[in-house]
Amino acid sequence: MSKGFYKNRRLKSFIFLSASILVAFIPHAYNIENFFYIILTLSFVIVFYGLTVISRNFKRNNVLNTASRRISNKELPLLDILVAARDEENVIARLVERLFNLDYPTNKLNIYIIDDGSSDKTPLILDRLSNQFEKLNVVSRSPNAGGGKSGALNYALQFTHGEWLLVLDADAQLKQDSLIRLFNFVEVGDWSAVQLRKSVTNVSKNFLTSCQSMEMAMDAIFQYGRLSVSGVSELRGNGQLIKKDILLACGSFNEDTVTDDLDLSLRLLLSKSKIGILWDPPVMEEAVENLNALLAQRQRWAEGGLQRFFDYGDQLVTNKINYLQKFDLSYFFILQYALPIISIFDLVFSIALLDAPIYWPISLTAFMLSGVAFWYGSYCKSEVPVLQKENFFMIFLSVFYLSHWFLVIPWVTIKMSIFPKKILWRKTLHTGV
Repeated sequence: MSKGFYKNRRLKSFIFLSASILVAFIPHAYNIENFFYIILTLSFVIVFYGLTVISRNFKRNNVLNTASRRISNKELPLLDILVAARDEENVIARLVERLFNLDYPTNKLNIYIIDDGSSDKTPLILDRLSNQFEKLNVVSRSPNAGGGKSGALNYALQFTHGEWLLVLDADAQLKQDSLIRLFNFVEVGDWSAVQLRKSVTNVSKNFLTSCQSMEMAMDAIFQYGRLSVSGVSELRGNGQLIKKDILLACGSFNEDTVTDDLDLSLRLLLSKSKIGILWDPPVMEEAVENLNALLAQRQRWAEGGLQRFFDYGDQLVTNKINYLQKFDLSYFFILQYALPIISIFDLVFSIALLDAPIYWPISLTAFMLSGVAFWYGSYCKSEVPVLQKENFFMIFLSVFYLSHWFLVIPWVTIKMSIFPKKILWRKTLHTGV
C-alpha cells in the first residue's frame, strides 16, 4: 500500500472527525426547531433495529450450531491450523500439546506455528516441541520481517496444503471435539468462513476480566443477530476458520492494517462470501487484566475498525452490497465510531456554552441496547459460563465499563487525523495462568 494511501487515511480521519464535531456543534450554535424530536425519532429507530438484531438470538436453533449427524472422518477436509506467535513462552507449549490432542484425523490436520521474531524462550520451546511432535511445523521469521500478524500468516500460507485454514492466537483453548463440530456447522450452513464465539478463561480474575467476558458474549449476540437480519458478520482474529481459496481470492491478509480480521471481514462481505457465527463450542482466550493493557488493546481495535471503513468506504456505497447491508453497516458505524465523538464534543460544547447536552437520548439508547445484550449473553445457555455468578448489578457495572469507548474512539480518531501511521503489531501479553 502506497504512502499516498496513508495520507488518504489521514485525510479521511480528519474529515470524519471534523464532521462529527460539526454535528455536535450545530445544535448548540443554532436554535433548530424540533431538533430534540428528531433526536428522539433517531433513538426510536436505533432501539427498533437493535432489539430486532438481539431478538434473532431468541430463535437460535441448535440445528444451526450442530448438524443432525456427526460428519464422518472420510468427509472431513484437510485443515491447516495457523498460529502467529511472538514472545509466547508462557502459553505456546500448552497450545501445541492441546492442538495435538484435538479430535481430528491426524492425516488431515497440519499445525503451523509461526515464530515471528521472538526474543524470549519461544524458539527454544518450539524446538523442543518439534522433537516431541513429529508433525509440528515451525515456521520462523526474522524480527524485522514486517507486516505484523498478517505478515506472519501470509508467510506461512506458502507452506500450507489444506482446503481450510483455522487461525488461532497463542493463548487459544479449544474443546477436544471443537473441530468436528465446527465442520458439522460448515456443512449445514455452507459458509465461506466461520467465527467461533470468543470466551474468557480468566473470567473471575478481576472486574475487568469479568466485563470482557460479558463484552465478548454481547458481541456474539450482536454478530449472530446481524447475520440473521442483514447478512453482515465479522471475524474476530482468534478462532476464525476460512476457506483457503476464498482467502487468496480476497488478497490474503492485509499487512497494512492493525486489525487483519476486521479488514478481511469487509473484503469477504464485498466478495459476497458468508461468515457464519458459531455460539458453541467457543474458542477460549485470556482477557487482559489491567487498565493500561485494556486501553492499548482497544486503541488498536478502534484504529483498525476505522481504517477498514476509510479503505473500503467507496466500495461499500456502491451496489456491491444490498441496501439492508448498507443500513446495518451505517447503523453500527455511527453507534461505534461517530456517536462517541459526537457525545464527547456535545458535552464539551454544553459546558463551554452553559447549555444542556442534546444527544444524550441516543447515547442512553446505545447503552440500553448494550445492557440488554449483556443480560441475554450472560444468561442464555452456554457451554462455557460467561460469568461465575450472574447478577443484575454486575451487568449494570459492565454497561458503565463500556463508556471507555467514548474516550478511546475520539482519542484514536484525533491521533489518526494528525499523526502519520506506522503499522506496528502491538501484541497482547499472555501469562498462561
